[in-house]
Amino acid sequence: MQGTVDGFSYGLVTPLVAYLMACLGGALGLRCTTRTMRVARSWRPGWLALGSAAIGSGIWTMHFIAMMGFTIEGTPIRYDMAMTFASLAVAIVMVGIGIFIVGYRGARGAALFTGGTITGLGIASMHYLGMAGMRLDGELRYNTLTVGASVVIAMAAATAALWAAGQVRGFLWSVGASLVMGLAVSGMHYTGMAALRVHLHGTAEPASGESAAALIAPMMIGPLAFLVLAGIVVIFDPLTVMGEPAGAQTDHRPGVPARPARPAVHDPAGPAARRPWPHPRRHLARRRPRVPQNR
Repeated sequence: MQGTVDGFSYGLVTPLVAYLMACLGGALGLRCTTRTMRVARSWRPGWLALGSAAIGSGIWTMHFIAMMGFTIEGTPIRYDMAMTFASLAVAIVMVGIGIFIVGYRGARGAALFTGGTITGLGIASMHYLGMAGMRLDGELRYNTLTVGASVVIAMAAATAALWAAGQVRGFLWSVGASLVMGLAVSGMHYTGMAALRVHLHGTAEPASGESAAALIAPMMIGPLAFLVLAGIVVIFDPLTVMGEPAGAQTDHRPGVPARPARPAVHDPAGPAARRPWPHPRRHLARRRPRVPQNR
């Protein structure tokens, strides 16, 4: 028996809140990634790890907030705790690999393509592993082409977000990159959900596991608390928030900090007063004709 799937049982509330959570995690993570381009090599792993955890927590939180609005008529939905935690770990690790590649190699060329691909695959892996943790009286089936489209969306948008974060052009660039990252996660999620078909068994046996509210709500406390702490770290680091100072001479190689521009010197006398005049004797020596000597 085909089950009736409803992914918007609470209307637009869950999609909007989920998108905002993905943007928040993306904003914090991408700002941390941008920060690594202005610090010494010894500080870089810490900032990259913080950014990876922020993005991973953000996309995981987004996924399960969206899943709170997901229902199937005729069967309750439960979640396996181990599989749900595994999806969070996969998200952080795979996103971390992609971010570390971009953080050390720069957001261009092969490094950008590799980092964006791995980050997108991490987003997709988190989604489908979280879906595999669902327990219900039925069988989940997917349309292969739609699943492939969802993975391509995740990889393309993640690559664009990492490229925007690597431009190091201030706060607005990171805001735009976080919006793209949130779009990547949300677009991938709902495209993947569109590929889902549920075939119910009709045995009326309750599935083992925890309900969505009982499992997801307590588990979100940790990632949300982490996002708040990461936000505090970012807010109290002015260089992370505002980007490079105006007029800074920036070497965009990873790990090379920005150098402040030399201050302009104002001379009211103008450039003519600063022009060095030749020495008087040297001036006369150049104009005195040379008289040949008689031998």
